[in-house]
Amino acid sequence: MINSLKKRLAEDKTCYGVISPTTDPAICEYLGWMGMDFYIIDGEHGPITLTETTHLVRAMECAGITPLARVRSLDEKLILQFLDAGVMGIMMPGTSTAVDCERLVQAVKYHPLGERGLGPVRAARYMSGGVTQQQYIESANSATLVLPMVESFQAVEQLESMCKVPGVDGFIIGPRDLALSMGFTDGPQHQEVKELIDKAIAIMVKNGKIAGTVAANAEQASELSAKGVRLLLNSVQGLLATGVAAFMKDRVL
Repeated sequence: MINSLKKRLAEDKTCYGVISPTTDPAICEYLGWMGMDFYIIDGEHGPITLTETTHLVRAMECAGITPLARVRSLDEKLILQFLDAGVMGIMMPGTSTAVDCERLVQAVKYHPLGERGLGPVRAARYMSGGVTQQQYIESANSATLVLPMVESFQAVEQLESMCKVPGVDGFIIGPRDLALSMGFTDGPQHQEVKELIDKAIAIMVKNGKIAGTVAANAEQASELSAKGVRLLLNSVQGLLATGVAAFMKDRVL
């Protein structure tokens, strides 16, 4: 089992991707063929079933883009089903303590690193042969990414201790929810929010963890990369909106 995204991150390369609530595998293929590094299936805000997740993952594997998923809650059995479908990493919203991170690691990793259940499922090639069970477990534990989200002021305050949890690869900052937790209902553009995001990124980089967050455009992506952010994501809706607006900028009503 090879996770090309994790390999690029280990080489300290900046990686680009999207998060999407859509259920069409063709979108995964488009983005993979265009060279994006990862695609996050949004199982928190999107109406995506586990059957649809399997089809999305198949499309990503064919197009060479790493499948990740944002799962709606720290539900070990639900996380297991996303992983069994072939997702290579879990992005978990609502994490704000080291205990949350420990639970997530336990859900994502097989023994001896965690408590993920083992079955003859798609991720394990249905145990049909090719590798031994032990080889599969070792490769899966090595390949899967554990990415708690930082979406609140409280999470930033606990980030040092969260970084010390074994098995956590990095964190993804959710700017909108972070701003809401600080009392800003109109978005994350406020200086106080930007400073807190910079503080969180600095803590992650200092502790040798992958830092990820949203980049609205190429200029912001470049700025964040210079600060040490290695997972840069936009949304499919956001990219469409930007492209449509640029295409129609000279439209006469």
